[in-house]
Amino acid sequence: MAYVIIRALAPIFVIILLGFWAGKTKMVDNQNVSLLNIFVMDFALPAALFSATVQTPWAGIVAQSPLVLVLTLAMWITYAAIYFLAVGVFKKSPQDAAVLTLTVALPNYAALGLPILGSVLGEGPSTSLSVAVSIACGSVLMTPFCLLILEREKARAAGENMGSTLSMLPVLMWRSVKKPIVWGPLLGVILSAIGIKMPDLFLAAIKPLGLSATAAALYLTGVILSARKLKINTMVVVATVAKLLIQPVIAWGLVVAFGIQGPVAITAVLMIALAAGFFGVVFGNRFGVQSPDAEAVLLLSSILSILSLPLFISLTSGM
Repeated sequence: MAYVIIRALAPIFVIILLGFWAGKTKMVDNQNVSLLNIFVMDFALPAALFSATVQTPWAGIVAQSPLVLVLTLAMWITYAAIYFLAVGVFKKSPQDAAVLTLTVALPNYAALGLPILGSVLGEGPSTSLSVAVSIACGSVLMTPFCLLILEREKARAAGENMGSTLSMLPVLMWRSVKKPIVWGPLLGVILSAIGIKMPDLFLAAIKPLGLSATAAALYLTGVILSARKLKINTMVVVATVAKLLIQPVIAWGLVVAFGIQGPVAITAVLMIALAAGFFGVVFGNRFGVQSPDAEAVLLLSSILSILSLPLFISLTSGM
């Protein structure tokens, strides 16, 4: 199992290291990555997420509702706790806290979901469906929280007098929904729900764009990291422990509380037990927000998940 986990993590580290090397050697301008960021956030990732959701049958999504429930609650609880801890205890700015908490709360479903889940439950349509639903769940139900905070602080920094956060909410929601990274997977879910099937020619046309998403995002992350000095502090340690141990325990508790058993229970716990995802770091860069803590958690959790994942795989074997 350790080999399976290392094999799943290897591409992540290799691509991040390539981006890091390219930035350090100035092959790529690591101080100005706006063009690469636009490609990743407005084209590649939305295409990948739209393809995953629109091709997922609505009946299959409904059947995965217990999984969606556990994943959503585990992510929301973690996001709320880490955000208020970062702002209230560690005195981080709202932007920094938003990027950090999204990094912690949203696991790396895109890169690690299929390899890990496939090694435990076997590769097949049901496994692919579970991973697709997990990705859609994170994209539609998690990323808007981060975007709302980033948009709010951006508006305040620009001197826009929009009143309280509550009064700003409709405008902020609209700004978030307008972003392809949000409406891409959301549109896919809506089309699936009303039974509209996209033409095979269209899906084939955007497939290469979607296939480039994970690699491009990881490469961009490496380039971003090459311009920073990573520091491990108390906030990083707390966030990493929360990601690798506390959040999966929350998912476990929810599974027991709702009486969920079998493959769905195993999937819910293992999906949450994955290392931190890269969405937070990439989002932050798009808004000009640097979060050294989020970058450190991204790398540290990816390394330490080699130890934590086998633990939860063993614990879920009896479900």
